[in-house]
Amino acid sequence: MSVIVNGYELNDAEMEQELPNHQDAADAVQSAMTALVLRRVLLDEARQLQLQADKDEELIEALLRQEVKVPMPGREECLRQYQTHPARFTVGELAEASHILFQVTNGVDLEALRKHASIVLADLLQEPCLFAACAKANSNCPSSEVGGSLGQVGRGATVPEFEQALFVAEAGSIIPRLVETRFGLHIIQVGRKVEGRLRPFEEVESKIADAMRMASHDHAVRQYLQLLVGRAKISGIDLPGADSPLVQ
Repeated sequence: MSVIVNGYELNDAEMEQELPNHQDAADAVQSAMTALVLRRVLLDEARQLQLQADKDEELIEALLRQEVKVPMPGREECLRQYQTHPARFTVGELAEASHILFQVTNGVDLEALRKHASIVLADLLQEPCLFAACAKANSNCPSSEVGGSLGQVGRGATVPEFEQALFVAEAGSIIPRLVETRFGLHIIQVGRKVEGRLRPFEEVESKIADAMRMASHDHAVRQYLQLLVGRAKISGIDLPGADSPLVQ
């Protein structure tokens, strides 16, 4: 079935050009077609408003500049963000970490893997001195050859789930639960920790403001797209809430 937006039928040539940008999506074709629909809706609105530009991308940018305006957050808003999330503005924080990775691969029996990992964890909580040996015997990470040691780890060096678990745990402990990431299930042993330094608010205020404004702008763009899609005549595709990411 053809996809038609405000009387314009999207064609195969447009899809062929757009599709390579969506190869990482769960459904590349759906994602590409959604992007093309949103792009057409934006272009139609820009022309309706009689905006002028040499290229379509510039026309879309001109439309968003005119129609989506987000104020810069004030000092008090930035200060609340700073006080609520101090870890984001702390530098130099380090933790010695070792882990045992039970990798999740295609076809693996996840429940059996989780049961095995839980048994290993229970044993290690009773006898932490066996960690290095257990890592060598069980871990699917190259670090198994050095007893699971990852050395000193700073913030931003690992995936978020691993980092969060590591930095809230006590030094010299084994985290008493399995930590799940996209790589699999981890048993994590925490060694020595080095406290970081909280950067002064004045030093990071402008970066906080920029990040908050960018987040607000992205939200405002999604709302604007929802408005335009709601007004448009679209057939041949079911848009998932019209909040798909805008074409780059």
